[in-house]
Amino acid sequence: MNSSTLRNRSRGIAKFTAAAVLLGGLVVPSAAAAETGSVSTLANHLRRTLDQLQFEQVLDTTPPTTAAQLNALKQAATDKEAKKPPKKADRAVALAAAEPISQQPQIDLTVIELNRFGRPVSSGTVLMSPQYPDGKVVPVDDNLHTTDVRWRQWDDAGWYANQGQGTIDVIPGRENASIDFMIPYPASVLKLMVAFGVLRLVDQGEISLDDTYAYQPTTISTLCGPAGSDTIRNYLDASLTWSSNAASCAMVKLLHDKGAVDNLNQTFQDLGLETLQLKNTNPANGARWGNPVTMSSLDTAKLLMLVNGGLGTLWTAPDGTDVTAAVLSDASRTFFKSKLSDQGMNVTLSTTNWCGAAYPVPGIPQLTPSRWIGADGTVTIPGQGIAYGRDVRPCNNAAEVTYAHKNGWVNNSGADAGIVKALPGKGGRTYIVAMFSNLGYQYVDSNRPPTGAENVWFTEKLAKLGKAIDEYEKRRNS
Repeated sequence: MNSSTLRNRSRGIAKFTAAAVLLGGLVVPSAAAAETGSVSTLANHLRRTLDQLQFEQVLDTTPPTTAAQLNALKQAATDKEAKKPPKKADRAVALAAAEPISQQPQIDLTVIELNRFGRPVSSGTVLMSPQYPDGKVVPVDDNLHTTDVRWRQWDDAGWYANQGQGTIDVIPGRENASIDFMIPYPASVLKLMVAFGVLRLVDQGEISLDDTYAYQPTTISTLCGPAGSDTIRNYLDASLTWSSNAASCAMVKLLHDKGAVDNLNQTFQDLGLETLQLKNTNPANGARWGNPVTMSSLDTAKLLMLVNGGLGTLWTAPDGTDVTAAVLSDASRTFFKSKLSDQGMNVTLSTTNWCGAAYPVPGIPQLTPSRWIGADGTVTIPGQGIAYGRDVRPCNNAAEVTYAHKNGWVNNSGADAGIVKALPGKGGRTYIVAMFSNLGYQYVDSNRPPTGAENVWFTEKLAKLGKAIDEYEKRRNS
């Protein structure tokens, strides 16, 4: 399918309105773009950016071509993250056989701009799919919430067989919504939900970060591995900074042991974060991370707004109560942010682990955490067994922002979500970005070099997206 077939370009112009609230004698902008029925300048910019990046040009290395292959997708293991990216020789074979993607990819993108009080001043949420090849702006209300989307659960085979149309509703009662969208699988970004749940237990006095947790699975999962023991602090550190599946399984099992999973899911509902659902995980081992685990970019960005902290009411919950940063204690928020700030996998919307490489292109110009940088300036992630081999010190010297984030990847999921803050004298911007897509390591660029990019797991168009968003925010704050 060629580009002209995929792209029915249509552009609209919508109004941008501003609002303000009085807080402590100061005029503090509220969620200006979140007024009912309004569409922000930011949202329109994000839609145009997605459209212009031409994601339909990526190649698919393993497209199903037979009914048997589609059926195999339906029967795929529920522990999605147990599958590792292909080895060097296997990837070379797959690249040689890659075909143009069959339809417009699935992308869910939100940016929330924050002021110096940590309060939202504008937001934009855009969806892209075979149904919305040019991108679709999502209207949100003044609580950064929408009822205009019928969110559907991800379906591996259905993306191919049903033109990207899901069949299982994430939120009931949305049959008449004007937008119908299948949420990409969140991959390891789900670990944000897990960490939030564990830190809520810490705040409630149920556990302490320095408690030792003995992970004793009653059945062994290939995703999670064998029994082990460590402090909760160390488990969360490994889960968030280098995406350890074993550590994350331990924390999911801890939540089950404490009877806290249902309560966590209900907490998300009570907060108005309805698409955040840590469902169907296995209490025996913390595994079974399958399609019932859902996260939309809008709700993920709002969760990160809570982690970031902010003055006053950030939005109003469905029952009318005020939602504030006090959902987590100051200590838990500080810990959470510090681990996201120590992220070692800067490889999606940001690509500083490959500083100076011709491929992939630079993304968000973040400061790479010193924790992972060796004496030669290169980044090594021991837990992932990856040495990136590029001196990141030039990029750190030129860095403009910090990026406290969590990303995720499987073959058909590429995701990244975090908090971006300008370094002193570098533009003053603060914003949250959350992006979910089906563009995992199964999809590649036609210009991907045959060697030297073995650890590049995403199309570089995601890095281009991150760069374009950050440049826009820099201009807005200059």
